Amino acid sequence: MSIFQSLDTTGSALTAQRLRMDVISSNMANAETTRARQVNGEWEPYRRKSVVLTAQEGSGSFASHLNAAIGSSSKSAGNGVKVTRISEDNETPFKLSYDPSNPDADEQGYVRLPNIDSLKEMTDLMSATRSYEANVTVFNANKAMLTKALEIGK
Repeated sequence: MSIFQSLDTTGSALTAQRLRMDVISSNMANAETTRARQVNGEWEPYRRKSVVLTAQEGSGSFASHLNAAIGSSSKSAGNGVKVTRISEDNETPFKLSYDPSNPDADEQGYVRLPNIDSLKEMTDLMSATRSYEANVTVFNANKAMLTKALEIGK
């Protein structure tokens, strides 16, 4: 793996973690949104979204060369990550809140609220932030090694 591939790998991780943070921020901003979209003529609350990441495979990766050298066909590592999709949580039910004065209340007086757990969102945000910070550290270390290599050539 060249230093440039290393920068590309780290860059893909930075991009993915930034998107994760954006999606989490969107979830938190819409934690009280009861009219996000219409489904079959009826308004539905905002649904929690999450980012799905997968490994990028590359023929020139360190892992592929190492695996070839030891005779393994395992593809345990790749060239960074990519966002496969942003998925909606259709399994977790909406929360119900009793508020008969709300215009979105049903016949029994309950309002359907988004399926967002603020504690889980904050935990995910901390995870994404720490991953982003770790990748910035790796990127800066790679940049420093590249600078030192250029200084040797002077």
